[in-house]
Amino acid sequence: MAAGIVNIRRDVDDKFYRYRMPVLLTKIEGKGNGIKTVIPNMSDVARALSRPPTYTTKFFGCELGAQTSFDEKNDRYIVNGAHDAIRLRELLDGFIDKFVLCRSCKNPETDLIILKSGRTEDIVRDCKACGERTGVDMRHKLTTFIVKNPPKNPKKSKKNAKGEANGNGGGVHASAPDVPGDDENDGDDGGESDDELTKKIKAEAADLNTETKLAKEDWSADTSAEAVKARVKALEGSVAGLSLTPAGGLGDDDSDEDADSPYAQFGRWVEENRDDDDIGAVQIYKKAQEFGVEKKHKTVLVLVQALFTEDVVKEIETYKALLAKMVTSEKHQKALLGGIERLVGLTHPELIPSVPKILMALYQTDIIEEEVVMQWGTHVSKKYVDKEVSKKVRKASEPFLKWLEEADDDESDDEE
Repeated sequence: MAAGIVNIRRDVDDKFYRYRMPVLLTKIEGKGNGIKTVIPNMSDVARALSRPPTYTTKFFGCELGAQTSFDEKNDRYIVNGAHDAIRLRELLDGFIDKFVLCRSCKNPETDLIILKSGRTEDIVRDCKACGERTGVDMRHKLTTFIVKNPPKNPKKSKKNAKGEANGNGGGVHASAPDVPGDDENDGDDGGESDDELTKKIKAEAADLNTETKLAKEDWSADTSAEAVKARVKALEGSVAGLSLTPAGGLGDDDSDEDADSPYAQFGRWVEENRDDDDIGAVQIYKKAQEFGVEKKHKTVLVLVQALFTEDVVKEIETYKALLAKMVTSEKHQKALLGGIERLVGLTHPELIPSVPKILMALYQTDIIEEEVVMQWGTHVSKKYVDKEVSKKVRKASEPFLKWLEEADDDESDDEE
């Protein structure tokens, strides 16, 4: 039985909307008290939503007050009683809103995660597009079923093979062509040990209380290419890798759904403490060091999203010493720009017209290099956001890129 295709968010009329699913089909079987509604393409619909078909079927039962049954082996999903397709499609919209769409960006590219705290269990939607984690209404009856039947992680079985092939410890989308493994090419060329660096940072931080003092310190003394490579190499065995997906998902070696990965913990800490006047750049760096990720380029991606707000231009000036300390290679610069893409494209789309100012602030503080930003600005990518958002951000960057080109032309004329 053929089914049409509709947008997952049926309130979106855009025919080029990237998230699509089959139209839900129904078939009435039986008579009298034995009448039931079979959903022949439930698996296809659920697969498009990245949810088990048992969840959607059970949701219908909860909403209709009807018994449900499912035979996963034979791909058969049933709701007792006679229910027309229109009614079930309306209920499916409710399921999508409550258990699929990110509450922050309304993107359906989410995973369900069960977080346990003592005897309490909460279900959250982990958005791979904007990085936000938003809770579901735990009062809904379906949540009991989900907790008892937690979502499986089919990605795990593929991780090891993909991780070895790509050198990045796995990840859902290993197709991102220009995302290298977690510093896989960083060799051990010498430099001080991480223990020595720890002692030095702690000693320096003891006398620093404000960002002003931080900016005056010579933090660049121990960030030579050789020293950075050596320290990153030393950390590879103990720090979980973070995989970046085309939709912007974050994961780690153990699980893409691990809320306790060092990156997730660091990001949450920064977001929770960024408005605290007693928390400055030094404390943020020390916290990254506590999690063992202070030199990872993926940490920069997390930092940008967790630290910056709509006042990002001013905040770049405030935290320029921290950025200079953490952005030490081309990889770090690309991760920084990826974080900016998410910040302005997803979290604060009102900032898109301010992209030239943001890039100028980063460029004038020597955080990003001309070659890196020029390459970024002329190559649309869906690594961190979807392609349409990527186009908008890069389109907005054109005045800055043009300024760079003209500055180069002026320098060439002067040399002649």
